[in-house]
Amino acid sequence: MAHIGKALGVCGAALWIASAFAAPQSEFVYDVQGKRNPFIPLVTADGRLLKLETEAGKTPGLSLEGIVYDRYGMSYALVNGEPVRVGDMAGEYQVLKIEKNKVIFVKEGQTLEMVLKKEEE
Repeated sequence: MAHIGKALGVCGAALWIASAFAAPQSEFVYDVQGKRNPFIPLVTADGRLLKLETEAGKTPGLSLEGIVYDRYGMSYALVNGEPVRVGDMAGEYQVLKIEKNKVIFVKEGQTLEMVLKKEEE
């Protein structure tokens, strides 16, 4: 009888482990709700302090300040005070596309769209 109990225990544990790997896991996405994302580090790998924007509509670590648009693909964007082109890095984000009024970034497979705000008069 003791052997049957051990066998059932081993089978139960094996089923529990198998179910953990077989069940599809949904990806958790953190909603910052206008606040600083606590999962974004404050210091880069090379020791620079990140300038985090806390105003609504701005993304932590990125500030889109201007766009020079060229329909033939030679567009530039001014991000965090630096000119960037498609393929360049802006902090931890890579510039994917530059349009007339917005820039699309990508980081770890996730896209981020930033619209250029018009100056208030």
